[in-house]
Amino acid sequence: MGSVKDLIVIEKPTEKKLGRGRFLFSDRYSVFDYGEMPDLIDDKGKAICIATAYFFEKLENLGIKTHYIGLVEDDKIKTLYELKEPTNVMEFKMVRVLKPELQENIYNYSIFKKERSNFLIPLEVIYRNALPEGSSVFKRLKEGSLNLEEIGLDKMPEPGQKLEKPIVDFSTKLEVNDRYLSKKEALEISGLSETEFEKLRNLTLFIDDLITEETRKINLNNEDGKVEYALDLERNIMLVDALGTLDECRFTFEGIPVSKEIARIYYRKTDWYKEVEEAKKKDRFNWKNYVSTPPKLPKEIKDLISLIYKAYVNELTEIEWFETPPMKDLLTRLRELI
Repeated sequence: MGSVKDLIVIEKPTEKKLGRGRFLFSDRYSVFDYGEMPDLIDDKGKAICIATAYFFEKLENLGIKTHYIGLVEDDKIKTLYELKEPTNVMEFKMVRVLKPELQENIYNYSIFKKERSNFLIPLEVIYRNALPEGSSVFKRLKEGSLNLEEIGLDKMPEPGQKLEKPIVDFSTKLEVNDRYLSKKEALEISGLSETEFEKLRNLTLFIDDLITEETRKINLNNEDGKVEYALDLERNIMLVDALGTLDECRFTFEGIPVSKEIARIYYRKTDWYKEVEEAKKKDRFNWKNYVSTPPKLPKEIKDLISLIYKAYVNELTEIEWFETPPMKDLLTRLRELI
């Protein structure tokens, strides 16, 4: 069980064999690495499942290796276009999840150099086409943990600024709290060779282009997003987890956020968010012990988020999976609220 999806293991992976599993995409959501928040977003799980299947099937048809097997309906494996109703269950090939060892508050990633195949690469890989308001890049530049040269700029960017060339950024995947990494650090902990690492970066840019192209058709700007990878039995890079959803990506429409960022914007105005920021400075491993339970979202915002998730997948796939107003109308209402 994760903060936003559950896992059913059908067959465990071994050193020499891929396993099989099923993701149950839930209506839960998470912000700021807190874990499960107090609300459920109606039909979010089905919308996320449909969107990620759409992109997996596109990539498979283009010859990109993924862990995707298919969607589950009536306990049968189906393609997206064989479904009768939206589903929240996806079957996939499972790899091993190796864990870095925590020693005196420092993570040891040596296991990823010893093992050769069939494991999750311990990185979240982020592409950035723009720097929307709320992007972590602004905070990191201010703190000095990131410099302008690394992102190809010669002066401090403004919120909403588009990048001439997309950048590929990295963070940890398997630590208690995600932390951003330099390219050198990401290469070091991944266990990949320099050639493999460059293939991973190029594949991320290819996926970024595909998502940009597909979402442009529905008048969305693909600002940034994340993808995850594994090594298969032959040590080929394989795309895993989920992609192209409103959880994994940050889209905008005429400057309006179309993603999980809507919830983040609301929470950044709360006292709870201030507690989170202070707690993370105090103890980055156990910070959740120092914060109170987050407040619930106002009903109007929660319902609007649900409708936006559903309208996105309707318009992306050009199939009416859900009954919902057009996304443009929903976003006009969102602009009034936030």
